[in-house]
Amino acid sequence: MEKVDINDYILSHSDDEGDLLAALNRDANVNLLRPRMLSGHLQGRILKMFCRMLRPKRALEIGTYTAYATLCMAEGMEEGSLIHTIEINDEMEDFIQKYVSQSPHKDKIKVHYGDAMDIIPQLNETFDLVFIDANKRLYSKYYDLVFPMVRPGGLILADNTLWDGKVTEEHVPAADKQTLGILAFNDKIKADDRVEKVILPLRDGLTMIWKK
Repeated sequence: MEKVDINDYILSHSDDEGDLLAALNRDANVNLLRPRMLSGHLQGRILKMFCRMLRPKRALEIGTYTAYATLCMAEGMEEGSLIHTIEINDEMEDFIQKYVSQSPHKDKIKVHYGDAMDIIPQLNETFDLVFIDANKRLYSKYYDLVFPMVRPGGLILADNTLWDGKVTEEHVPAADKQTLGILAFNDKIKADDRVEKVILPLRDGLTMIWKK
C-alpha cells in the first residue's frame, strides 16, 4: 500500500480551509509571482487556533500579502475585535480587497497600505497579538517598534525564522541581507529576557514570543 505523505495526512485530519481561502490560494498560484509567500492551509488553521485561544481584541499583522493569514486570524477572533494589517505593496490592493470583501469577518479587518515603520506609530493601539511576516531585513526594527505596544501576556509571532534552513549555514554572504536579517532577529530574541520564546519547525519556522 502506498504511504500517505505526512503533510497530506495532517491536512486531512485538520479543519478545511473553506471555499474562500481555497479560491484565494488557487488565484495566488495562478496569478502571483511568489504564491509560496502566503501562509497556506496548515499555518492558517494554526493562526486561527491561536486567536481562538488568546481571544485578542486588537491584533497587528505586518505584511498582508494576499490577506490569507489575515482572514484566518479574523476567523478566530471574536465579534468586536479588530486586526490592523499593513501591506507596503499597493499593487496588491485589488487582490486583497477581492477576498476581504467576500469574508463574513471583513468588519474585523482594517488594511493599511504603506511602510509599516511609518504606519505603526500612528495606530495608537495596545495589541494582544502581533504577526510579523514582512521584509526579513527589518524584523529586528519591527520588533523594537511594536514591543512597547504589546500588552504584558501578549504574543508576538514571527514567520520564516528558519528561512529555508539558511540560518544553519556556516557562512552567509554579506550580500544575503535577508538571511542576515533573520539571523540577527533570532539572536536578538534569544537574548531578550523580557520574553519567553520557542521556534516551531512549522513550514519555514514560526517563532512564538510571549511578553512577560
